[in-house]
Amino acid sequence: MSFDFDAVVVGAGAVGLACGRALSRRGLSVLVLEKEPAVGHGVSSRNSEVIHGGLYYPTGSLKSRFCVEGRRALYAFLDSRKIDYRKCGKLVVATEAAEVPRLDAIFGQATANGVEGLERLTGAQARALEPALAVHAAILSPESGVFDSHGYMLALQGEIEDAGGSVVVGAPFERAEPLPGGGFRVTAGGEGGATLTCRLLVTAAGLQAQDVADRVDGYPADRIPARHWGKGVYFRLTGKAPFERLVYPPPIPGALGTHYRKDLGGQAVFGPDLEYVEGEDYSVDPTRVAGFERTIRRFWPGLPEDALTPDYAGIRPKLHGPGEPQPDFQLRGREDHGVDGLVALFGIESPGLTSSLAIGEAVADMLSDD
Repeated sequence: MSFDFDAVVVGAGAVGLACGRALSRRGLSVLVLEKEPAVGHGVSSRNSEVIHGGLYYPTGSLKSRFCVEGRRALYAFLDSRKIDYRKCGKLVVATEAAEVPRLDAIFGQATANGVEGLERLTGAQARALEPALAVHAAILSPESGVFDSHGYMLALQGEIEDAGGSVVVGAPFERAEPLPGGGFRVTAGGEGGATLTCRLLVTAAGLQAQDVADRVDGYPADRIPARHWGKGVYFRLTGKAPFERLVYPPPIPGALGTHYRKDLGGQAVFGPDLEYVEGEDYSVDPTRVAGFERTIRRFWPGLPEDALTPDYAGIRPKLHGPGEPQPDFQLRGREDHGVDGLVALFGIESPGLTSSLAIGEAVADMLSDD
């Protein structure tokens, strides 16, 4: 049977585009469908644009492996395409002696994960790097950085199109029907919606991952994980950025917590916090500033009064609710859901952006025998 495309990818965020690129590099014709009017309008554009080292994740987990592999591949990709980034390094800080055991655990985890160049620092050594920092002890991760995530996604789109594929925006996925002889009939909406056929299907739909899986005929409902959305807001500093490096307190339950970064434009941004929500509301409640100020002053006592202004918000596709352990990425193939030629991604939150190239290669590997 002939197909319109070898593979269709649902979702043109960083991970969906990386999947499309990986499949294109294997000689497949690829179509990426995106419901928004441009690529990367969802989770991929509402984050910290941080390149993570891979410090925190359980050794052997997909998050651990993909973060380290993806980070190495990402720097090489950014260099080769001349996309802006700054490998500024990260300080994970203990602001008091009681937090040092948490640093010890993070250092041990990061070392087991193969993160390069880690250093334990005393408070004095950390302040020698960042004099305004209030710190008892710290970990320095020199491989962490910030980058132009939108430029990165445009480059991925360009590679797919250069290989003869297509990225179609304003084209929401409506349904997919497995065909008797293998492959899928996919229906897309939007202006001039269309029905087409493909041999392979990847769903990388971020916040809509569960809804998209539910619209694949034959996908067992009991294999679709529960959906939780975690909203985080960011505040921007008025005035000069106080630190050159990323500054992270120890993680909070369910997330990495409110941290500091100096963005590529030289401005200081703090966030995100974490609030579980039901809908896509990206407003920033200005009253949350008081909690930010308390958190920030633990590691930067010099934060001036009334220096923070509401900036933006992001929502992450989580697979755990409040108080529940944070699960791994989920890349679900035929052995999980029983549908030939389909890989469905769930819970691709942080460090998904850093991990995206590695996730794309893993998805292509999963489909290589289909």
